[in-house]
Amino acid sequence: MTALLEVKEITKKFSGVTALSNVNLRLEGGKVTALIGENGAGKSTLLKIMSGIYTDFEGQILFKGQEIKFSRPKDAQEMGIGIIHQELNLIPYLTVAQNIFLGRELVNAFGFLEREKMINKTKALLNRLKLEVEPTALVGTLKVGQQQIVEIAKALLTESEVVFMDEPTSAIGESEVEVLFEIINKLKAEGKAIVYISHKLDELFALADDFVVLRDGKVVGQGGVSEISRSQLINMMAGREVKVVKKSTKNCTEEKVLEVKNLGLLNPENPQRPLLKDISFDLCKGEVLGVYGLMGAGRTELCESLFGLNHRKLTGSILLNGQKTGFKSPIEAIDAGMALVPEDRKKDGIVAGMSVSKNLSLTVIEKVSKFGFLSDALHTKLYDKHVASLKIKVHNEDQAIKNLSGGNQQKVILGKWIERNPTVLMLDEPTRGIDINAKNEIYELIARLSASGISILVISSEIPEILAISDRILVMSEGEITAEFSSEEATETNIMNACIPENMNQ
Repeated sequence: MTALLEVKEITKKFSGVTALSNVNLRLEGGKVTALIGENGAGKSTLLKIMSGIYTDFEGQILFKGQEIKFSRPKDAQEMGIGIIHQELNLIPYLTVAQNIFLGRELVNAFGFLEREKMINKTKALLNRLKLEVEPTALVGTLKVGQQQIVEIAKALLTESEVVFMDEPTSAIGESEVEVLFEIINKLKAEGKAIVYISHKLDELFALADDFVVLRDGKVVGQGGVSEISRSQLINMMAGREVKVVKKSTKNCTEEKVLEVKNLGLLNPENPQRPLLKDISFDLCKGEVLGVYGLMGAGRTELCESLFGLNHRKLTGSILLNGQKTGFKSPIEAIDAGMALVPEDRKKDGIVAGMSVSKNLSLTVIEKVSKFGFLSDALHTKLYDKHVASLKIKVHNEDQAIKNLSGGNQQKVILGKWIERNPTVLMLDEPTRGIDINAKNEIYELIARLSASGISILVISSEIPEILAISDRILVMSEGEITAEFSSEEATETNIMNACIPENMNQ
C-alpha cells in the first residue's frame, strides 16, 4: 500500500545537540500509528517539523510520494496535515469560534467576515465532540479539559488527511475520551492516517494498528501493536526494565493537619448550582489523600479554594494545624505552609521564558539573595541540589524551562515547592502528559515527601494512579464528595460508580 506520508532520514540539531537522528516513519491511510517514547525522546521535535514550525532540518518528507517542504505552519495545514498539540495553542481572549477559525476565517465576496457561518460551523463541531459550550464563549473562561476539546475541534475543521494527536486525552474525562475514540475510528474508516502520541499505554493498545518507539532521538523499534506486549513496549521506551511503583507503606499519623468543614463555593454564573457543596474532610500528617472525579466534578476548584484563590465566594471553614484560616490570597496560603502544583503547568506553573535555575528559586527568593541582591552562586547551589535529587534532564542552569520536556518541567515545579518544605502539598494532575518512567519518579517522590511528614492532596484523572499512591481516596461528582475509600477497599469499579452522577445511573 502506498504511504500517505513518509518521513525519511530526518535529523534535527539544536546548538550541536542532536534531537532527532535519521528518523524514518511511514504512515498509511486507514491506520492509527502509535508514536511512543519517554519525555525528551524527540516526539515533540518531530511533531514541530511535521507542522511546519521547524523548517531547518536534514532529510525528506514525502506526501503521496511527492517531496514537500514547509516554510510555515499554514503550509502544513493547506497540505492536509492536522496537529492536535498537547500544550494548548489557544488565545484566551478570543471566543471558541474565533480560535477555531483563526488564520482561516470565512469571508464573503466583499471581504467581510461571515461570523454567523463560523459560529454555526463551530456549533456543529462542538456537537460532534459533545462539548456543551457556546461558540461565543471566551476560551479563557473554559476549564483545561474543555480547552483541550476546542484544540481537537481546530484540527477536525480542516478535514486533514493526516492527523497528529499529541496527548489528546491528557486533560479530558472518561466520557470525552470515548467520544474522541469514536471520532478516531471514524477518521480511520474514512482512510485518514492518524499518529497518536500518548503515555497511556492502554489507549495505544485499544486504538493503534502500528507502533514506532523513539528513544534519545532515534527509532529503536516499530511493528504491529498485536505483536508486542505492554512490558516489552515499556522496556523498549526506557532501554531497561521498568517496574511500576506502588505505595507499600502508610506514613500517616492520626494528627490532623488540615480540616475542611462544610466548604461551599458560589457559582456566579448559576447561583443555583454551586461549584462546591458541603465539602468536609480531614488530611492527616504524612497522609497521601487522593481525589478522583470526572471533568467538572470540582476537584480543581477545591484546590484553588484551599489556596486562597476563591475567598470572596467561599462558605464553610478551613483549619490548618487547628487554627481557622481565611486565606485572602495565595501569598497568605504559602506563608502558612500551603503549596499547589497546578493542573496547567504552562499557564500557571512556570515562567516559560525564564531559566530552569530562576524558576526553581521563585518561591524562595530570600534563599538566593545576599545583602538584598540575587546571588548567582546561591542560584547555582539550589539548581545543583534539585537537578541531582529530582533527576531533572537539562543542559545547563541557563536553559529556558520552556525547552524542557513536560516531565522535566513538572519536576522543576515540584522542586520550587519542596524547597519551602510545605505543611500541605496539593498536586493537581501531577503526571499529566508525562512518560511512565517520569511518573514512577514522581510517585517515589510523593512517597518520600509523605514519609518526611508532608501531607499531600493528589488530584488525578487516572484511577490506577490514585490506587497506586493514595492512603485514602475521596470521590467527587458535581461539586460534592460522593464517597470515601481506604486504600484497602478502593477498586476501579466502586470509584467509577461513585463518580457518576445519580441521574446518569437512572
